[in-house]
Amino acid sequence: MKKILIVVTNTLRYGQTDDPTGLWLGEATEFAQILEQAGYVVDYVSPRGGFVPLDPRSMKYTDAEIMEMYATPDFQRKALTTSLAPEQIDPADYAAIYYAGGHGVMWDFPDNQPLQNIAAGIYANGGYVTSVCHGIAGLLNIKTAAGNYLIADHQVTGFTKAEEILAGKQRVVPFFNQIEAEKRGAHFLKRRAYREYAVQDDRLITGQNPFSAKAVGRLLVQNLQAK
Repeated sequence: MKKILIVVTNTLRYGQTDDPTGLWLGEATEFAQILEQAGYVVDYVSPRGGFVPLDPRSMKYTDAEIMEMYATPDFQRKALTTSLAPEQIDPADYAAIYYAGGHGVMWDFPDNQPLQNIAAGIYANGGYVTSVCHGIAGLLNIKTAAGNYLIADHQVTGFTKAEEILAGKQRVVPFFNQIEAEKRGAHFLKRRAYREYAVQDDRLITGQNPFSAKAVGRLLVQNLQAK
């Protein structure tokens, strides 16, 4: 059985500010738990490999399930201290790639060519490209072998401008997900702020916000098990 690859951020702060950010913990743990319960092995990769910071705000939105996985030595090692670097990844080993969010990804996901190559390879092999919340930043510049944006002419979702405003981050983020996705020809869908919502279009599965990680995971498992 092929594995599942989760992409996490190395970014510590919002741009040039001292405001800390990083991985939104639940977006990794909730997705990973669903895939592992379905029998899949999960690996973690980051743009630079190694240490992955946690967004301190994400710790305010934990529950027993999130904390249970966060407490495991396996998760702490694979996801937070010794995440893989892109050059250690063979796309042929994976059935899907999942871009977890947290605001930090807006700085180190969009222009990372090695990660784009991994995702494009997984997709070309018949695999799935998935994301949640700000993780859509990792999908923006992935291109197909024909040179087209992968998300062009596809329905996608991600963290919305309304949600950025509610989070108080609209003035510090480098872009808005909907605007950038639509520039690349995607059809951006959205629902009420901070409600679970996931969209599937062919082999692209995306979730709107932190409360959508489980929905993305469930959709991916359904697709993988149907093959």
